[in-house]
Amino acid sequence: MLSLQKVTTAEEFGEFNRRVWEAVERSENIEYVLEPKLDGLAVELVYEHGLFVLGSTRGDGHTGENVSLNLKTIGSIPLKLSEDTARKYPRLEVRGEVIMRLSDFKKLNRQLEEQGTATLANPRNGAAGSLRQLDPTITASRPLLFSAYGISDTGLAGLSDQGEVLDFLRREKFYTNELIRTVRGVDAVTAAFNEIEAMRSSMDYEIDGVVIKVNSFSDQELLGQISRAPRWAVAWKFSAELAETVLVGVEFSVGRTGVVTPVARLEPVKVGGVLVSNASLHNEDLLNDLNLDIGDRVVVRRAGDVIPEVVERLEGQSRTNKPIRYPRNCPSCGLPIVRPEGEAAHRCLNLACPAQTEGRLYHFSAKTGFDVEGLGGKLARQLIAEKLVSDPADLFFLTKEKLLPLPLMADKRAQNLLDSIERSRSAPLPNIICALGIIGVGETASQILAEHSGSFNKLAESSVDELEAIHGIGSVMARNIVDFFENKGNQRMIAKLRQGGVEFPDYVSSRSAGRLSGKTVVITGKLSRPRSHFKNLIEAAGGKVLGAVSASTDYLLCGSDPGSKLDKARKLGIKILDEAGLSDLL
Repeated sequence: MLSLQKVTTAEEFGEFNRRVWEAVERSENIEYVLEPKLDGLAVELVYEHGLFVLGSTRGDGHTGENVSLNLKTIGSIPLKLSEDTARKYPRLEVRGEVIMRLSDFKKLNRQLEEQGTATLANPRNGAAGSLRQLDPTITASRPLLFSAYGISDTGLAGLSDQGEVLDFLRREKFYTNELIRTVRGVDAVTAAFNEIEAMRSSMDYEIDGVVIKVNSFSDQELLGQISRAPRWAVAWKFSAELAETVLVGVEFSVGRTGVVTPVARLEPVKVGGVLVSNASLHNEDLLNDLNLDIGDRVVVRRAGDVIPEVVERLEGQSRTNKPIRYPRNCPSCGLPIVRPEGEAAHRCLNLACPAQTEGRLYHFSAKTGFDVEGLGGKLARQLIAEKLVSDPADLFFLTKEKLLPLPLMADKRAQNLLDSIERSRSAPLPNIICALGIIGVGETASQILAEHSGSFNKLAESSVDELEAIHGIGSVMARNIVDFFENKGNQRMIAKLRQGGVEFPDYVSSRSAGRLSGKTVVITGKLSRPRSHFKNLIEAAGGKVLGAVSASTDYLLCGSDPGSKLDKARKLGIKILDEAGLSDLL
């Protein structure tokens, strides 16, 4: 379950469409399926031989929470599928959103008020909280709705596009949103988007845009995906909702990379159903453009319906003569800040800055990093203030004698922290890479880098050209990685990690040690089993399955009725396999 790239205008969607039709080498008049982007909790249901056996939340995209018992209480989730489906698809994974209708949300809050119980903040939180209850009977008492939008395996016989999948789900008694439609071409997509946006205020559920998917599964496979998102789908966001409030102050925060960001403190106001009291002012250029004084009435929106930001100062009000001055010194360490050439942000370049150290320490010890349990923001600030930690590597030199004098630090808490630090010394390579805090390198990129390099030393010695050649790593990220490892301060920190017992283990993925290690395979035609079956076999043997034939393709797995991929593979001299040939190769 991947996140989606976003567009906000017809022009941006037109550019997305252009990239799609160029990639599939067909008419510009691509067929798309439009689905309202529901503001709910994404879940996946697993059926085996037609019976519901497992349900989980999306989680981080790889690992979610098992909420099977609670999902079974939702009436719109069938617990048994038809006999025909059970026979044709022994294992089926259905994806969708658990939501709470606005009318049901209001009714539930009235009931909670009458019972003297705390009310729910908004429908999405209500749905998420209800689904995560430890007691399934509480979930059963909540008015939840499961809205199905797809399946995980696009290689099932008889289902060749998104529209057919939605019809199939409806036949199996799943609820699918009534506004879903299939259209062809940019103009039809734009018209449908505008129609749905005009209906937004009258809907009985919250949506913040429309998800637009290329209908054909073969086209989806051809387009593929980047590290974080598919190339065959986008979320077209609605215009953000606006609200007016008063600017009561501005504070300047310092992030782990040294960026100094102005944050507006506001009189609390509801924007898009969420109470907002803080909003980003981004940088000095925006502050100058807004021309704000403390006490001004301002317009606020939630950018992408998520991050609150100040949009403008309302006209027709007198000045308060309390202008906002951008600091020339870091609000954390007091040293001068600079604005690097070509950047909009100001930065504190002091690597020993307490705010940066705290941010780096928090990022370093997160679950995606070294996963140090019990190290929250308050303890991180204490460790830095007491000079026990000046950079994240110092964690591995802490002792109980150093920890016990800290406020509220009892013997058991200190020992639990030290035990967690001890376990983290053997963190896997992807986590170590992510923990370093290289600009632009998050969890997904860290996994890609670990799989490609196989060892920390090889990654540290890689050139920009070598990194750019990795699928999913762009030129800016490649330059950031090289710059990080060339930095003397970072080299000292890595050396300190080694001294502290961090193991830096080599990384061998399940895909890197097989007969197809380093090979790319393209699949075409009809096969005896779903494409996902062959894709799993290839990846288990170390290969990578791509959607399009190119000069770098090693093999074409070819079934009956192949398309243009076969002709292109022959022209390029690529080895062509049938199912028996693949079996022999493996």
